[in-house]
Amino acid sequence: MTLAVSNEDNKTWSSGFTFILAAVGAAVGLGNIWKFPFVVGVSGGGAFVLVYLGCVVFVAVPILIAELWLGRRGGQSPPVAMQVVAGKAGRSRAWSVIGWMGMLVGYLIATYYSVIAGWTLAYIVKAANGFGGADPATVAQQFDELQANPGAMVFWHTVFITIALLIVGRGLRDGIESAVKFLMPALFVMLIVMIGYAAVEGDFAAAVDFLFSADFSKIDGPIVLTAIGQAFFSISVAMGLIMTYGSYVPKEVSLTKSALIIAGADTLVAILAGLMIFPLVFANNLDPGSGPGLIFRTLPTAFAGMKGGAIFGSLFFLLLAFAAVTSIIAIIEPIVAYAENKWGMRRRNACIVFGFLAWAIGLATVFSFNVWSDFTPLSAIGPFADMNMFALIDYFTANLLMPLGGILMAVFVGWFIKPTVVDDSCRRAARNSRGSLQQLVEQGVTRYLPSGPFPARL
Repeated sequence: MTLAVSNEDNKTWSSGFTFILAAVGAAVGLGNIWKFPFVVGVSGGGAFVLVYLGCVVFVAVPILIAELWLGRRGGQSPPVAMQVVAGKAGRSRAWSVIGWMGMLVGYLIATYYSVIAGWTLAYIVKAANGFGGADPATVAQQFDELQANPGAMVFWHTVFITIALLIVGRGLRDGIESAVKFLMPALFVMLIVMIGYAAVEGDFAAAVDFLFSADFSKIDGPIVLTAIGQAFFSISVAMGLIMTYGSYVPKEVSLTKSALIIAGADTLVAILAGLMIFPLVFANNLDPGSGPGLIFRTLPTAFAGMKGGAIFGSLFFLLLAFAAVTSIIAIIEPIVAYAENKWGMRRRNACIVFGFLAWAIGLATVFSFNVWSDFTPLSAIGPFADMNMFALIDYFTANLLMPLGGILMAVFVGWFIKPTVVDDSCRRAARNSRGSLQQLVEQGVTRYLPSGPFPARL
């Protein structure tokens, strides 16, 4: 694998807009396309959306701002950035554990994300070929056949992670920036085209009713926790990538405005994804509650029996692939940046070493769907007895390490950072916008959080 190396000297985004594109691309991934619409539909519709928006504003966005600030203040990869900020604040450098956790979480997610994203590449080809002329009733079986074939799974996993490494290997300006400048606008255009197709060929009214009819009777404690989790994970905090991207943010860019735009765009894409998917589901009398299978079993069945299904099916899975690429390049960037900053490795070499290792670890996920499907390494421990390798990696990253990292980050910034440590640009932005939401949140990172209600609730 040959990787071109960027010779850029200025490790910052070329503009605030480019940073927004990259950060939105990092947040928008496969989970937005299928999980959010499904959760909305079964959790109270519009009522859940209101709860979710509250969680975004009062939980996810403050942590997002804190992580961006830590990245910009530290100016390095997550572990080094945390050391720098802790040192300047007169705190123990042991707080670098937050950076290490984030980088580890992101890297482990990349190992299985590449496998799942590889399915989207396989389905671009399948959809373009009209799913081999298979009867719509049997199209769903093609997904089971793909999962049962480790050779095919390894091939598409290899193709996808190679694409991601080629982009990251070219550096910030020539690689990541160039990719997101093309991929994100293209993703939004394809999303709008697919919504138009769904409105014409599908049952748009049923989809709107499914997504937005407010049923407050379904809102209870577990649903609120689901909303918090969806808000937290959808925006990709505590994965190291936001802190790394924050280290490249120019000083004049408002972190608060950026965070609000990122969160708003991420939520908008998730809702639009529902308006793209569910009209097709309802028009074909399919199950909207089929979870992950909605993408690779249910929708291919719809495309196989619809007018223009080969064209728009290919477009749909291309859209998914674009979303996956913008996410995984952000996930890989922190460990590559660390290797550059701390070990002095050339970016090309870091991509090869850590890319190969991620590919190798990803084989555990590949085999979890076939030859190792019955292998449960923690079978002696009750809660993990039935979990294979993929399930374990997913559980420990999403359910344990990410929430813990987010909590530690909030505690560190809220209780252990003095207001005087906040950089001048942050204070100027707050002074220039008195009475606005920007002032409230920007100052809240270091003034409001220590004594306000947010940390107590967290």
